[in-house]
Amino acid sequence: MKELLEYRLFEIGGYSLSVYSLFLLVGTYLITRLLLGLFNRFMTGFSTKRNIEMGRQHSFRLLFHYLIWTISIAVMLSMLGLNLAWVLASSAALLVGLGFGLQQIFSDLISGIFLLFEGTVEKDDIIEVDGVVGRIEEIYLRTTKFRNRDDQVMIIPNHKFMNDNVINWSHDHYTARFGVMVGVSYDSDMHKVADILLKCAYADPDVITDVDGWKPSIRMENFGDSSVDFTLLFYSSNMFRIETTKSNLRFAIWDAFQEHGIQIPYPQRDLHLKTGNWTLNPA
Repeated sequence: MKELLEYRLFEIGGYSLSVYSLFLLVGTYLITRLLLGLFNRFMTGFSTKRNIEMGRQHSFRLLFHYLIWTISIAVMLSMLGLNLAWVLASSAALLVGLGFGLQQIFSDLISGIFLLFEGTVEKDDIIEVDGVVGRIEEIYLRTTKFRNRDDQVMIIPNHKFMNDNVINWSHDHYTARFGVMVGVSYDSDMHKVADILLKCAYADPDVITDVDGWKPSIRMENFGDSSVDFTLLFYSSNMFRIETTKSNLRFAIWDAFQEHGIQIPYPQRDLHLKTGNWTLNPA
């Protein structure tokens, strides 16, 4: 048995792999997988009791997985007889040279770690970056998987979330306020217009109407050149597809205005022509 365990499968230079070392490597790998599985089960139960958000749970899991796999890989390399200190020291000059060319990658890695720790941007958050609104689907160490409203997947470097201005629509809660603007003729009954807009909002299933402080409201914005401008303000949790909700509201407002004879004017300009006697002087 001892001879079987000490049997060398292959040998390269000063390094060799025996059956015993192979068993240790496989055992370390299986123990790592078992440990991660137990942690996932513990994290699920702990998060349920403490009511921890899904995004925060995902961040904890990723950080723990990265840490355990880093330690496990280091242990397995040591089992192969590799001196990690010697490897790092011998490659220090190479790493310094590469560092100047990989500054952005390292910046993304550090940003990814901060994102996972801080939780300012989490999985399933609705965010706006560079004018594009979408949902965070996955946060990796270097990049983040981002799906916009056209169902296009964008891979965003993590440093953008740390260095650029990012609007997180769902950071505190998955509800935000939106507005639909409309202009009406000066001949309209303005109070009646406000009532119609509110009725359209209360009839839409995506509009929150039963929570104090989040109920729809009307704002008269401006006395324009051709119209009196209103904004229908409302809260909704349908943030990712809010443009569809706005479209439905506009259709409802249009039908209600047609029913009650309220006009939506278009810009008009009056052109006045002056007439007079014109004489042509011959050259």
